[in-house]
Order: sequence, then C-alpha cells, then structure tokens
Amino acid sequence: MNAHPTTSPDPTFYRSPADAAAAPAEKLAYVVAFDREAQRPDALTVVDVDAESPTYGQVVGWADLPSAGNELHHFGWNACSSAFAHEGHDTHHLQRRYLLLPGLRSSQVHVYDTHPDPANPTLVKSISAKELADKAGYSRPHTLHCGPNGIFLSCLGGANGADGPGGIALLDHATFDVLGPWETDRGPQYLAYDAWWHLKQNALITSEWGTPSMVEDGVNPELLLNNKYGHALHFWDLAAGKHVQRVDLGAHHQMVLELRPAHDPEATWGFVGVVVSTQDLSASVWRWHRENGSWAADKVITIPAEPADADVLPPALKPFGAVPPLITDINLSVDDRQLYVSCWGTGELKQYDVSDPANPRETGSVRLGGIVEFSAHPAEPDQPLAGGPQMVEVSRDGRRVYLTNSLYGAWDDQFFPEGVGAWMAKVDADPAGGLTIDRGFFPHGDAFRSLRVHQVRLQGGDASSDSYCYR
Repeated sequence: MNAHPTTSPDPTFYRSPADAAAAPAEKLAYVVAFDREAQRPDALTVVDVDAESPTYGQVVGWADLPSAGNELHHFGWNACSSAFAHEGHDTHHLQRRYLLLPGLRSSQVHVYDTHPDPANPTLVKSISAKELADKAGYSRPHTLHCGPNGIFLSCLGGANGADGPGGIALLDHATFDVLGPWETDRGPQYLAYDAWWHLKQNALITSEWGTPSMVEDGVNPELLLNNKYGHALHFWDLAAGKHVQRVDLGAHHQMVLELRPAHDPEATWGFVGVVVSTQDLSASVWRWHRENGSWAADKVITIPAEPADADVLPPALKPFGAVPPLITDINLSVDDRQLYVSCWGTGELKQYDVSDPANPRETGSVRLGGIVEFSAHPAEPDQPLAGGPQMVEVSRDGRRVYLTNSLYGAWDDQFFPEGVGAWMAKVDADPAGGLTIDRGFFPHGDAFRSLRVHQVRLQGGDASSDSYCYR
C-alpha cells in the first residue's frame, strides 16, 4: 500500500506558492459523488480538464465505493507541500498519491490509490466508523488536510452516538491508521467544522458548524433563529494541540465554515465565510489576523439578501420574502490576490481582489442556478439549473475555477425541493479581474449517473490542498 521509494521529492511538492503556480497545469480533476437515496454506491469520479484533449469536460474514470450511504463530502490527499517543513516527512519516499474520502454520514473513510493510472483510482483501505470512534473518539468526518505529523481529519461528532464535541482525528501519512485525537486541551471548543493552519506561526485555526443532530436533517429553523449554530473561530498551538483563544464573531453570524489562510508562509491572516446573519439574511466574509499579540477577526465583505416573491420561494424561505446568499464555500488563489465566494442561495460566484486583505474589492461575478433564478449554463441556455455554485476550487496558476452544485443532501432538499440535479462547471479567471463561464465544459446529469457531486480535487494540487514552507 505504501508508495514506492523515489530518488527525489515528489515533483508536486512545491516549496513555495510561486513554484506551485509555475508548475504544469492539471489534466484531471477528481470529483466525489453520492446518492441521496443511499441506494447506489457513492463514487470517486475522474474528469478530463485538459482543454487539448478530445475528452475534455467528460468523465473519464469512475470508482464505486464498496458501500452506499456514505455521503461523500470533502476529501483530500495523503501528502502535500507541507512535507518540506516537518520532522517525520521523508520527502524522498512520501508521495501525493492517495486520496482519502470521508463519509459524512457513514463515518467511514475510504483510501484510493491514484497510481499507476491516475484516471482509474483503486481502493486500498477502508477505515471503519468503529476504528475512528475507538481510537480518536470522533464520528462524522468532514474535512481532511495533509499536514504536520499526519493527516488531520476534522469531525463533527463524538463517538458511540455522542453528539459532540467534534474535533480533529490524526491519521498516519503512510498506513492511514487512526493515531488518536489531535487535541490535548480543547478549552471551550465544542462545535467543529474546518481546520487549517499557519505552519510557520505554529497556529491552527478551527471553525464551527454544528453537531450531527443539528445538521443531518437540514437547517433547523428554531436552532437558527435562536443563534445556536457555530459563530466563533478557535486558535490553537499547532505543535501542542492546545487551545489558545476563542474569537466570537457575534451570535447572529451563524455557521462559520470554510477557512482559507494566506498561502504566504510568513502571513498571519486568512479568510472565513459565514453562511447567514439572523438579523437580515446577509452573508459575510471575515479576515482573521494577529493584533497586539493575539488574534482578531473583522468583517470585510457583506453580501445582502435579494428580495423575492414568496410564491417562488421554497417553504423554508417563504416567511422571509428574500433569498439569502448563503455563502457555503470560499477559495483563495495561491498568490493570495483573488478570493472566490460561492453564494449558493442566489446562484452567484463572486471574485474579489484581496491584494489588500483588509479591503476586498469585487472584480467579477457569474451566475449559475440559484433558488429563484435557476440561471442556465451557456452550453444549454434553455435548461434552468438547480443548485448553485457551491464547492469552488481554483487551479494553482489562478486561471481556472471549478464549481459543483450540491451542498449537503438535507440542505439540497430544503432549498431545492424539486431536486438539485448534478452539474460541474469551469470558469476562466482573468488575473486582472473578471470571470467567464467556459461554454465547452459542462459535465452534468447522466455524466455523473445522476449522483450529486460535491468537492473537486485537482491533479497535482490546487488552491485549497497545500500549505507552503518557503517564499
């Protein structure tokens, strides 16, 4: 199962963000897909993203999981560019080779080998829910990052039916065994979601969504209106696993989700998206940063709700007469200059120039889907699209942005009760600002065998897969 020894480091381990941006472009994208009815196996699919290929924009590889009902969500590589920084990483043996696929509902993790044929990944190991619970004390694995001392797997729930606390399980880079919980002192942290870090600052950051009972049946209006979902950031000592500081964004800023730290290894700032404000249904993006020796967070982007006739709204939104943007993902380009914000509710992808991270400036926008507009893809202009830009992934050189449309099964059903379908789109990004939907790239529907699609990982790494050690 372990990667064969190499005589030099994996060429997709990049010492700096500039090296990553200058590397050859991706030719394949890995996309997870799931069956909401849990009747068919979830799948790891492979999409051709080489514009010179005769199969460009087509699904060219498919691997069924051995079971159904996993609800594949976020996934990631066993190793990445952070391998250059830490003891225990033998960069002459370690490779970016395996994809680990957490099942958000099953609490299982399946490991796929992308060698020797990247278009045909094969299953090499499965980690059971029992192993995750027995060794780490967690369930409902959500987000995975390769990093110092192992693979960090953030989890929403506790073990053996416990609703929480959620936290981080540490897995071995090579054997994928569950090593145990990462935290040694969690302080006040209870809710979990994402985890990322500033490697050279010895700082790890976590965000908050909710426990399994709070999220698995969709948005609970009572919990939401009473501000019971997550609304804080947590800062930790990365080496020690100890909680350092909690930063509350305000109780009405509900569901603090995707973390995107600056790629510059000397930086001490990053962005996080907040799904909704219970005061006015707006969504927001916040910048965390060091201030006078401690951590602080400021709201730097506010996106208002859009008025809508109650007759065209799903039941969950009829009382409000508006469509909330619902920021469900953000992504920061490798050069730290462009921030992409997915407004799943309104069906909009926004681009911001964040060369001054305290003062983002909107530079581009496209619309696909949306709760009211159902904006069509230019490849099929007469076909309304459900869902909206949700998971967003950016190529290392910052010129290509990939989108998928499913958020989370239960949320999909609440906000798109007629179904979300399945589609993936590509947007061409102008480094100077501006977005254009690629008319020639639109795998959808039968291309994914009508399974819903979620996160994208790009061959050789992408804007949200790696942390870097050198400028």
